[in-house]
Amino acid sequence: MPNLFTDLPHCPKQSESFETLLSCKNITIERIVSASFHNGEWLKQKHDEWVVLLQGDAELECFRRRITLHSGDYLFIPAHEEHRVLRTSEKALWLAVH
Repeated sequence: MPNLFTDLPHCPKQSESFETLLSCKNITIERIVSASFHNGEWLKQKHDEWVVLLQGDAELECFRRRITLHSGDYLFIPAHEEHRVLRTSEKALWLAVH
């Protein structure tokens, strides 16, 4: 049985690893591991996205403000909403649904 917290990929500093866990019909679920990430690029996606931070801390810039997330916090980002990751703690673990 797979587990979200095991077999995490190694990420070099300032990078993220994306793993698709499920993709069918209109839904994709990804596991994202961040490695002490700082000042990411601005994103504007064509799809809605719901993310939950499973472990670690993160700070995003979204909705024209800074948002701090801790383990268990989640956020809905509508399609075409410009956003970016400002920073994450080492081995921050996310689950993204879009």
